[in-house]
Amino acid sequence: MFRGSRDQCDLVMNLSAADRCAFVKSTEDCGLVDGFLSYLRLVFCLLPPNLSPLTVTLCMIWLLCLFVVLGLTASKFFCPNLSAISTTLRLTHNVAGVTFLALGNGAPDVFSAMAAFSHPHTAGLAVGALFGAGIFVTTVVAGGVALVKPFTVASRPFLRDVIFYMAAVFWTYLILYRGTIELGETLGYLSLYVIYVLTVIISAYIYNRQKHSSHTSIQNGSSTLPDTMSSDSDAEVLSSSTVSGDPEFEEEYRPLLPYSESTCHILLSSLNPVDLRKWRRSSWRWRLLKALRAPLEVLLLLCIPVVDPDKEDRNWRRPLNCLHLVTAPLVCVLTFQSGAYGTYLIQGQLPVWLLALLPGVLLAAIMFCTTANDRPPPYHSLLALLGFVVSAVLISAVASEVVSLLHMLGVVLSLSNTVLGLTVLAWGNSIGDCFADITIARQGYPRMAISACFGGIIFNMLFGVGLGCLVRIFQTHNAVQLEPAGLLTWVLAGSLGLSLVLSFVIVPLCRFHLSRAYGMFLLLFYAAFLAVALLTEFGTIHLT
Repeated sequence: MFRGSRDQCDLVMNLSAADRCAFVKSTEDCGLVDGFLSYLRLVFCLLPPNLSPLTVTLCMIWLLCLFVVLGLTASKFFCPNLSAISTTLRLTHNVAGVTFLALGNGAPDVFSAMAAFSHPHTAGLAVGALFGAGIFVTTVVAGGVALVKPFTVASRPFLRDVIFYMAAVFWTYLILYRGTIELGETLGYLSLYVIYVLTVIISAYIYNRQKHSSHTSIQNGSSTLPDTMSSDSDAEVLSSSTVSGDPEFEEEYRPLLPYSESTCHILLSSLNPVDLRKWRRSSWRWRLLKALRAPLEVLLLLCIPVVDPDKEDRNWRRPLNCLHLVTAPLVCVLTFQSGAYGTYLIQGQLPVWLLALLPGVLLAAIMFCTTANDRPPPYHSLLALLGFVVSAVLISAVASEVVSLLHMLGVVLSLSNTVLGLTVLAWGNSIGDCFADITIARQGYPRMAISACFGGIIFNMLFGVGLGCLVRIFQTHNAVQLEPAGLLTWVLAGSLGLSLVLSFVIVPLCRFHLSRAYGMFLLLFYAAFLAVALLTEFGTIHLT
């Protein structure tokens, strides 16, 4: 009944319905809330016990909405602004791919892990999510790519990524065995990723030197691109610059007569998340999903600026960008650390939100009076930095809400944090990558998809654990203590290690060709792992 956990809040389900509210209010573990809402008090104190099934159902729907917000914020705001920052800094594709692109793709996973590591009782969510996402991506996503488009993987990048990921997993094994994480071990996680980044950059540099020295004649772009893609097929190789607009194409669709939109029309069109041309030719399922997501997108468009370097005007929307200078600081203040500073008064008189609002209004007025609708100002790129900060704070707040909600579901459903992490949290954070990578493979870029599988989870593991524990150490000035690893944790860790070892052995034996048979093997491996994990959670498999 206690499930071997030190979280005293788990005992609430052993009490009668009349005593649960008092227990939740008096137990310290039940009051450790990082989200906006105390879901345990909502379930056991505010709502009647006979509505518990309905409450759990509504919480699952709310959890789905939170995952949608995470995905929208990361894909439509966080990643584009990171791309704009890397373009402004003129970073190479390799450097941008293993730094900014990895951060953009892994933001939900990293911030969820950081939120889970904020308390020892929810650290199992982080371990389960990072390991669960790792085995999900390396088996289901990689297997799906192989089934859709069998191909020959690039040998050196594949071996490099697998070796580094195995090193990160082995490092985590040792920490789980010890049950504590010191500052040096936390810095070791971050240092290992720095070494990985340097390895990617140096290997790309060495390959380019060898390629140029071995070819005496200058090759045209059509013969160079396949060699580059096959040699170092990281997910970052193909950037948006390859599909940037052709000047002749853009010139063809420019209006013949000069046309100037009004400021009001620009504001309304900027807040419209629906492309009418795409709406007309899309299926009813896409329209339904778009209609459900549209209100969330409008709210995000009001709060987060986006700079797009691929557009001629860099996505400059004068009225909306001026409004962002007012709304963005407010969102940061109201959502930072789940609203801890939303009602804080400086010296008991001046609210923090007012201190953020007044400079924003002043800067918005200055920008509106000194700019024009048809051309961006020279400092427009700074809005990408603002959008990056706001989206990061928002993702962190939503991730904390997800962790708090999952903790409540674990208590109510008598499920461990580890199984919730390896299923709900891992699937929620990885399902978008799964569809994206399989779509990339169908479009003829399976090497990019398989590289994204390993490159992203390396970043998530090293930065998720590293940053999460580093923040916790600075907050408490003590080492991070983890709950004793149960059998399920070792089943999860062992399955991930076994899948990596099998990939490290089988793929070279197959001459780095990923066939449909290998893809089916990976899917069956994940099904077997999931069955063993669930049987272990429900006590069918146990240590004697």
